[in-house]
Amino acid sequence: MILKKATVLIVDDDPDVLTAVKLLLKTETKEIITEKNPENINWLLQKNEVDLVLLDMNYNSAINTGNEGIYWLRKIKEWKPNVCVIMITAYGDIDLAVRSLKEGANDFVVKPWHNEKLIDTIKDLLDKKEGGTGKSTKASGKGSSSETNILGDSEVMEDIFHKVNKIAPTDANILILGENGTGKDLMAKAIHERSLRADKPFVKVDVGALTDSLFESELFGHKKGAYTDAREDRMGRFEEAEGGTLFLDEIGNISLQQQAKLLTVLQNRQVTRLGTNKPVDINIRLICATNVPLQELANENKFRKDLIYRINTVEINMPPLRKRAEDIVVLAKHFAKMYATKYLKPAIDFDATALNKLRSYSYPGNVRELQYTIERAVIMADDQLLKADDLLFSVLESPGENIIDDDNIQLSTLEKNAILRVIEKHNGNITRAAKELGLTRTALYRRLSKYDI
Repeated sequence: MILKKATVLIVDDDPDVLTAVKLLLKTETKEIITEKNPENINWLLQKNEVDLVLLDMNYNSAINTGNEGIYWLRKIKEWKPNVCVIMITAYGDIDLAVRSLKEGANDFVVKPWHNEKLIDTIKDLLDKKEGGTGKSTKASGKGSSSETNILGDSEVMEDIFHKVNKIAPTDANILILGENGTGKDLMAKAIHERSLRADKPFVKVDVGALTDSLFESELFGHKKGAYTDAREDRMGRFEEAEGGTLFLDEIGNISLQQQAKLLTVLQNRQVTRLGTNKPVDINIRLICATNVPLQELANENKFRKDLIYRINTVEINMPPLRKRAEDIVVLAKHFAKMYATKYLKPAIDFDATALNKLRSYSYPGNVRELQYTIERAVIMADDQLLKADDLLFSVLESPGENIIDDDNIQLSTLEKNAILRVIEKHNGNITRAAKELGLTRTALYRRLSKYDI
């Protein structure tokens, strides 16, 4: 939708904000409606064909918690589910604003905002609402980060890039979920590079590999003589990451005892080195990752719920490669170019049989498996055009079960049959079917059209 044809409602109990937005958008929109009292939102939505709402997080009340904005956001989504909502927040309430994205908000802006950026945000949302492309929300280039090699044109990756661009500049704690090989560590690095801490350290720790005896020493540090092998003072990883980002990989594999110690540090924002009683203040942005599904992680016998809440202000689900099949060829060509350069080979390409084989494999090892497959193929290549026979998938990943023969059945047929089964299971209810398939309604409708269902 063109902004000139849109009706925008701004709800804020600060008259200066209302005046500023009205002056800014008066010549940009069809109509701008201002309202101080959120109690009148429903009446205004019924009276007017509102396309977008700018909603403040806080209102004058006995307790200013920001939950007022969340409450009215839920009400708007209940009354008018298709109306776009942009939350307005102060910098100190960014965590609440990030939470509002989980509650259905389309975006948020921080006071004081840049006028051009606010207008661009509104234009992009209205364009997306009408099915347009809007401005790219990808990290850089063609849906990628040049530093971290995160690529993808699939819808699911588009959503992730948009989310990353919104949350990276905040200090919100992030939990990255996904199977092995999906690129969780690259995503953590990409978030750091787009944060306000980008010029500070990025420290990664594989906490799942630490024994109880090493856990405290590695993370919190120790003084000389704290234990037998402590021959000198050592700074822990929390202190190393001061001012920057601490990435704790495989967080789902740490013991309950380790979880308790970690929770104490995160709550107090202080670490105490082994062998001393002197606490040290810490200032870090925390990113965690695990291949353990969130439902399994929520088992109190394995993982403390209070720690989950502490590390999971926002979660990012990295999809397995089989669920972003549109990206397979993009990734394969990227890896071919990268390894041709690394091994001083001429430019490498794929013939039709190779591309077909790439698309027809289920990648249990995900992007990592694809990367190693292409590296091996480039090293062994006799010419510049890779063929199907040049692509040998890893025998470590359930050999014999993952190749889908061209003469048998294609992945597209499997997907179509899966969609049909789930829709039939839910008696044609698209919303429930989309939820079970892990798709948005729009994505499911696109596949129904694709497969002529």
